[in-house]
Amino acid sequence: MSFLKNHPFGIDAKFESSIVLTYAFPKEELKKFIPQCLELDTFEDTWAFVAIAMVSTKRLRPKGFPVFLGMDFFLVGCRIFTIYRNKANKRLRGLYILKSETDKWEMEFLGNLFTHYNYSKTDIGFEYFENCRNISSLNSDFNVTISNQAVAIDLPTGSPFKTWDEARRFAGPLPFTFTCFEKEKSVLIVEGVRQNWKPKPLRIEHHNFDFLDKLGLSSPLLANAFEVNNVPYSWKKGVVERW
Repeated sequence: MSFLKNHPFGIDAKFESSIVLTYAFPKEELKKFIPQCLELDTFEDTWAFVAIAMVSTKRLRPKGFPVFLGMDFFLVGCRIFTIYRNKANKRLRGLYILKSETDKWEMEFLGNLFTHYNYSKTDIGFEYFENCRNISSLNSDFNVTISNQAVAIDLPTGSPFKTWDEARRFAGPLPFTFTCFEKEKSVLIVEGVRQNWKPKPLRIEHHNFDFLDKLGLSSPLLANAFEVNNVPYSWKKGVVERW
């Protein structure tokens, strides 16, 4: 029954909010985390990137199912920006999964039944203040504070990007997600399709992710932070290709 994990059908959903913090690392540090069939998606051949996505997902359901049967949940995902060159020698930009967490046991069960993303359930807390909002987890030990102030936003201090236009190229999610099977010499490719994708820069007042700290890398360098709202999103049926 392992074929069930290969995205056997399309999925529809809506991203009520998708907040993505992208961290830059020297490319040499991230090479060990990706499989042989992928390469790092780099900036200036120097920096490679890990994205932490925090997504409020609404009405997720198999394609063609009524909206009322959809499931609402919160997702926290950690992914590396990668490239896969397919048999047609086309360069596909996508994400390689490091970790996936959700606040609903139903999503943990179904996500692990129909994907290879290794979902685990965790607690998610939200706090809202006049000047900021906070997303955190005690079990997963992360904490992010986002400014609500409507002012011009500078890139994070030390970001390798010079402009927000450069930074938007690594705003995630990307068109494809990859799962590689070294033994079979094959890759599962899942294509995402989005509408009304207009990322807005965010000012991050505080950020800490224990998972990143435990990877044994140099200090994470926040490169950008974006949010999109009310985005229809769908995933096509997975495609397996030998490499």
